[in-house]
Amino acid sequence: MSDVQIGLSGLGILIFLIGFRIPIGVSLIGVSFCGLWYLMGWNVAWGSLGIIPYQFAANWVLSSVPMFLLLGFVCYHTQLTQGMFRAARMWLSGVPGGLAIAAVFGSAGFAAVSGSSVACSAAMGRIAVPEMIKHKYHPELATGTVAVAGTIGALIPPSIIMILYGIIAQQSITGLFLGGIAAGILTAIGYIVVILIRVKLNPSLAPDTNEKIPLRDKFLALKDTWPVILIMFGIFGGLFGGVFTPTEAGAVGAFLSLVVAGIKGSLTWERFKNAIVETLLTTGALIIIAVGASLLTRFLALSGAGDYLSSAIIGMDAGVVMILIAIVLIYVLLGMFLEPIGAMLLTLPIVLPIIDSVGLSLLWFGIVLTKLLEIGMITPPIGMNVFVIKSVVGNLASTGAVFRGIFWFLIMDFFVLFLLIAFPAIVLFLPENFG
Repeated sequence: MSDVQIGLSGLGILIFLIGFRIPIGVSLIGVSFCGLWYLMGWNVAWGSLGIIPYQFAANWVLSSVPMFLLLGFVCYHTQLTQGMFRAARMWLSGVPGGLAIAAVFGSAGFAAVSGSSVACSAAMGRIAVPEMIKHKYHPELATGTVAVAGTIGALIPPSIIMILYGIIAQQSITGLFLGGIAAGILTAIGYIVVILIRVKLNPSLAPDTNEKIPLRDKFLALKDTWPVILIMFGIFGGLFGGVFTPTEAGAVGAFLSLVVAGIKGSLTWERFKNAIVETLLTTGALIIIAVGASLLTRFLALSGAGDYLSSAIIGMDAGVVMILIAIVLIYVLLGMFLEPIGAMLLTLPIVLPIIDSVGLSLLWFGIVLTKLLEIGMITPPIGMNVFVIKSVVGNLASTGAVFRGIFWFLIMDFFVLFLLIAFPAIVLFLPENFG
C-alpha cells in the first residue's frame, strides 16, 4: 500500500469513527497518531504527539480564545444584554413582528461581545422567547427567530471561529473581524426582512401587542443598554484605534465585562465561578480538536494524501464556480452532523490549498466559511442552535416547531451566502480600506 493510499484510508477511517459519534478530537488524534506510526515509525508518531500540541498551544494569538469565551460567559451569566433587548422591544413595539425584530437586534448586540452563536442563542432564548410567547407570538416564529439570530454571534466580531481560522490560514484577525461586520449586518437585515414579510402575509404569527409606550419611557430604556455599549466601545475602539492587538482585545473585553458586571451589581461569586468553569471546559475541548487537526495536517502532508486530493480536485478543470459549489455542498452536509469548529478544522488542511490555488482570497473565504458553518448550526438533523433553544424554552415549543420556524430564515441564509460569494467586495471593502 502506497503512502497516499494510507493517507486516504486514514481519512476513510476518520469519517467512519465520526459517523459512529466518536468525539471528533479523539478521532482526529487517534487516526493521525496511528497513521504517523504506520508511515514513519513509533518515534516520529510519539515525537509529533509531543511537539505539535506545544507548537499549537504556544501560539500567542490563541490566548485570545479563552479570553473571548470568558467575556461571553460573563455577559451571559450576569445578564448584561437584557437591557439591549428591552430597549429594542420598546422602540419596535409598533412595528409588525416588533418583538421578533427586537430579538434580532438583541442577538446582534450580544454577538458583539460574545463571539459564540451557542451562547448568543442560549442568552436570547431565555430573554426573548418567553416574552414573545406571552404576547401570543406563534412558537415557530418566536423560537425560529432566536435560533437563527444566534448565528450572528460567529459573524459579528469578536468571533472564535474567525480567530481559529486566522491562526490556521495565517490571515489577519483584524481583517477577518472587519470582513465579518458586513456579513453580520447583511445577515441581520435579511432576518428582519423575513420577519416583516412573514408577518405581513400572516398577521396571526405576531399579533399586534397594542402596547403604547410613551416616548419618554423609550428614551429611559436606552440607559439600560450601557453595559453592552461600553464593552463594545472598549473592544472596538481600542482594537481599531491601534491601542491593542486582536489578541489583547480578548483580555481587555473579559476584564471590562467583569468591571461592568461588578458596577451593575449582577456579578456574584457563583456566576463568576460558572463563567470560569465553562470557559475552561470549552477551551479544553477546542484545543483538543485543534491539536487533532494539526496532527491530521502533519499526517496528510507526510502521506501525500492532502496534496493528492487537492491536485485531483484542481485537475478536474471544473472551474472556480463548480469548485465553490462543491465546497458549499460539502460544508452544508458536514454541518448537518458536526459542530462548526470540528467541521472547519477537519477540512481546512484539504480546502485551503484548493482556495489558494484558484486565486481566491483566503480572507474572503474565511468569512464565507464562517457563514457556511453557521448555516450548519440550524440545519437538520443536528442543528445545535435548535437544540439549545429547545433546552432553554422547555415546554414552550417542540423541537419540530423550532425546526419549522427556521425554514424561511434558512432560505434567506443561502441568499446572503450567494451575495457574499457573488460580490466579494461586500466582505473585502472594510479590510482593504481600514484593515
